[in-house]
Amino acid sequence: MFLWFLYLCTIVVSIAQEMHFSNSIGMEFVLIQPGNFRVGEFKPPYPIADDTLTSSALKPNRIMWMGNDMARPYNAAEFENAKQMAIADGSDGFEVKIENAFYIGKFEVTQDQWKKLMGSNPSTFSHDTLANAGSHPVENVSWQDVQRFLKALNQMEKTKRYRLPYEFEWEYAARGGKTNDITWAEINESAQLGGKTTRPVGQKMANAYGLYDMLGNVWEWVNDFYNEKIFADPIPPKTGKCHVLKGASFTGDVKNATYMTHAAGPGNGWDVGFRVVAEIIEDR
Repeated sequence: MFLWFLYLCTIVVSIAQEMHFSNSIGMEFVLIQPGNFRVGEFKPPYPIADDTLTSSALKPNRIMWMGNDMARPYNAAEFENAKQMAIADGSDGFEVKIENAFYIGKFEVTQDQWKKLMGSNPSTFSHDTLANAGSHPVENVSWQDVQRFLKALNQMEKTKRYRLPYEFEWEYAARGGKTNDITWAEINESAQLGGKTTRPVGQKMANAYGLYDMLGNVWEWVNDFYNEKIFADPIPPKTGKCHVLKGASFTGDVKNATYMTHAAGPGNGWDVGFRVVAEIIEDR
């Protein structure tokens, strides 16, 4: 009975939180509930033995490249070598628990929102080059620039709730409940890739949590320092030379446009932006 009571209390607390809200400069936020996911799991493909092949080009009990029927058959030694290299380069990753619910921006922060608060627009792809630039993500902003924006936003609304997401929060929200990495087909549906400039936010398909452009358009700053590694560590470093970027940009391709990509700024500048987390506060 006691466990059921705790469960019902959790439901009541969740329902009490609004699923969405908009702030004073028109930024829209989506509620993300707590949960678990796995970070840094990477299993490279390698040639596999297939005893069922009947192709005239590939005889039974030979080795082929996974998914490629036209590949040259591998011998047993090559197969074993490829397998061992894949195992050596792979990673089991680690489990992360997001303990507290939080709000995150439905979209990347736009040029109009930045200008409304800061009075100027640092973006490269601004009204000088684009007719509808205000709906494009703000870019050409450093991590320190973003901190000034957040400070101004908190001061204007007399709160301390606004900040950048931490890397694990960002990836958890970007996955939208997915446990595996995103497929190339899904990237094409949801990621803003290609072209010569950024695009207006929200033009591609949202993820399962209702978040847009988590992949593509602009790289997004997060709070964490970069650890100088391919993948994040279970405990992020407390200091570093630069900060982590997530999500890839319109200049990238499907290889970078994944939830797992763990990059670092400052990057190109003109394809680097951000989205904001709003912490849940009791008086809302």
